[in-house]
Amino acid sequence: MRLAIMQPYYFPYLGYFQLMAAVDAFVILDDVQFIKHGWIHRNQILLDGAAKPIHMTIDHMSQHRKINEHDRRDDKANDRYQLRLLEHAYKKAPFYGDVMPLVTRLIRDDERNVAVYLGKQLTEIRNYIGLDTPLLYASSLENDKSKRCGDLVLDLCHHLGADHYINAIGGRGLYNKERFASEGVQLDFIEMQPVTYRQAGHPFVPNLSIIDVLMYNSKQDVRQLLDAYTLV
Repeated sequence: MRLAIMQPYYFPYLGYFQLMAAVDAFVILDDVQFIKHGWIHRNQILLDGAAKPIHMTIDHMSQHRKINEHDRRDDKANDRYQLRLLEHAYKKAPFYGDVMPLVTRLIRDDERNVAVYLGKQLTEIRNYIGLDTPLLYASSLENDKSKRCGDLVLDLCHHLGADHYINAIGGRGLYNKERFASEGVQLDFIEMQPVTYRQAGHPFVPNLSIIDVLMYNSKQDVRQLLDAYTLV
């Protein structure tokens, strides 16, 4: 069984969903430290030819608490602002009519817990693009919660019966293939191939939120983009 483990991100980029598509089960790592300068609560869209930040507001954000110990702020003004940005950015995109209702529903969702909310985002987008990879919350698993880094990953692999672990390419400096092999787990890293698509006539801006991908590509084309990766 192929397994991936990732923190939940806010409308993450295409590579996140490539990882989800490459495995048989995907663990949402919600019971680890919140990283304030990461992608848990923010991302980027394309506005007037340049990357523009979008974000959700969080009550009392702290790196001393876990992701699932944070709540979204009930911030209707920010929700309206994000939706206006998206309308201005994508109202002429070919799949705006299909995608905007989904994004609107997600932004307006009343779930306050950050981890549960982001899990709902990931689930709905997964369903929209036609993936069926099971999503599991790490906090719901009865593995050894005292382990960290590579030990934690291996413990989750053993706990879930995975013999092949696929990690984002940024983890190449963290995990050792020989160490994993000694524990009976094949380790690979997923590397996104160069991906381009038409973005409203502007020079292509890569690695934006999945929202941008969905606005400019049919579901069939998105599925093809999900396969544009190499395991190294």
